[in-house]
Amino acid sequence: MLKHGGTEVFRITGARQGLADDVRGRQRRYVISMTVRTLSVIAATVLWNVERHVAFVALGLGLLLPYIAVVIANAGRERAPSLPSTFVPPPVRPALDPPNLKKTSDQS
Repeated sequence: MLKHGGTEVFRITGARQGLADDVRGRQRRYVISMTVRTLSVIAATVLWNVERHVAFVALGLGLLLPYIAVVIANAGRERAPSLPSTFVPPPVRPALDPPNLKKTSDQS
């Protein structure tokens, strides 16, 4: 869409998330992941003599989560492919129908 001066108009919904909000979200995901890791290591310790199979699963989760958490936290800024296009196309004006020319019985 062009304004009077010929500049393009962009939608604000296409703007990226602010840097502070992005960092806060990544920190929150990292803390949640590390909390799950801590709980799984504690569960592995508590269940070692009780249920060894579950303890191995919890220990495996405790070993893999730090790598996954760091990769997710350092993934960078989000890509938003589902957002609408930032460019607003100009409106399309409908074409007029041609005049309706009917033959009348007087002309035959």
